Amino acid sequence: MPPKPHRILFFAAATILISVALLAGCGTAPQIYSTVSHQSIALQAGDLEAHGLAFITPSTVTGQEEEKQAVALTFAEVLIRKRPDIRCLPLSKTLSAVNRAGFAEEYQQMFNEYRDTGIFDRETLKKVSEVTGTQYLAQLKLQGFSQGATERLGVFGFRVMETKFATLRLFFQIWNAAEGSIVWEGIQELNYSVESIDERTVTLQTVIEKAAENLVGRLPAPAP
Repeated sequence: MPPKPHRILFFAAATILISVALLAGCGTAPQIYSTVSHQSIALQAGDLEAHGLAFITPSTVTGQEEEKQAVALTFAEVLIRKRPDIRCLPLSKTLSAVNRAGFAEEYQQMFNEYRDTGIFDRETLKKVSEVTGTQYLAQLKLQGFSQGATERLGVFGFRVMETKFATLRLFFQIWNAAEGSIVWEGIQELNYSVESIDERTVTLQTVIEKAAENLVGRLPAPAP
């Protein structure tokens, strides 16, 4: 007697689900495509180690303003981990120092002018430098971030596997506060995708970490 159609469908579905489970158990490596470019304008080996680096408030494209703190936190964590030879102050410590010194309004005005000119006021930079005890200031620009998913495999109308993805464009500048000049800058464009059967997305933290590792890896090496 030939098998009933519903049994055929059941066994077919079971086979697919088992295959997917085995694939998920083995894990799939993320696919990462990135492009990094940078230029060292006036930053020499040993400068950051000798004079320290403090993060100032990042800038973002419209709609991503709430991500500024997370971007700076994640990037600073990577820099501290990868370059322990550099005395690095994360954004939280910079903001605390500025507020304690009583020039928060001037600090805000510096960023208002920066949006129009791309220039940070030299005198305000010097004040930030003095209260943080660092000569160099790091500023990030989140120029683009998006995330999503596309269905890769479904069974009887149910989603089984998806390709989760995120794209990122991040710009990183280092300023010499004593001179009011840009001494190093780099840009990272990154596409990150992974096959998944759960609901988790590719997070901003994940792609920022990858971008930070690439950019930090291109800073001048420690002085011999």
